[in-house]
Amino acid sequence: MFAQSLEKMQWYNEPAQWKTTNNSLIMQVTPKSDYWRISHYGFTVDDAPFYYATYGGEFEAKVKLIGDYKARFDQMGLMVRTDHENYIKAGVEFVDGKFNVSTVVTHKKSDWSVTPLEKTPPFIWIKIVRRLDALEVFYSLDDKTYIMTRNAPLQDNAPVMVGLMAACPDGDGFQAKFESFSVKHLPDQRRLEWLKSHQ
Repeated sequence: MFAQSLEKMQWYNEPAQWKTTNNSLIMQVTPKSDYWRISHYGFTVDDAPFYYATYGGEFEAKVKLIGDYKARFDQMGLMVRTDHENYIKAGVEFVDGKFNVSTVVTHKKSDWSVTPLEKTPPFIWIKIVRRLDALEVFYSLDDKTYIMTRNAPLQDNAPVMVGLMAACPDGDGFQAKFESFSVKHLPDQRRLEWLKSHQ
């Protein structure tokens, strides 16, 4: 199932080097690339690699992240994107030698929230759940216990691009490996409520 979904996905900003193998995507992240709009820094960039498929409705997406992070702001994770003004990216960001679970929510302008991790884990799992008009972001060190770090608004009932994003705003690129990527359809919550009351 995972390999098939990887084969059928497409690139936005395809990096020079990448491959899919054994249900994994490995890419050499494009140097000096990122996703950010306007706020705080005063610039907009939309040029980092993003490997995605399009989904409607409610879903749960998750992936295991293994990065050879080198430079400040090296990052990889999941992105859910409506268009160039509306997207949410969540994953690991390497800042000042520390791992952070990092989420950027962009609606016309970007914001940024970080959860620093005490230790440097060999890998990290990120899970995003789209429910109604919001996205919930979780991380895990073992794919069993998930900790929520963010709940952010995202327009419901609109198709979105869901996939694997990595960026290297400051550095010369790094190797990012995404394992066991999956997207699971969740039945529409409003419809389930309606069905319950109309049996």
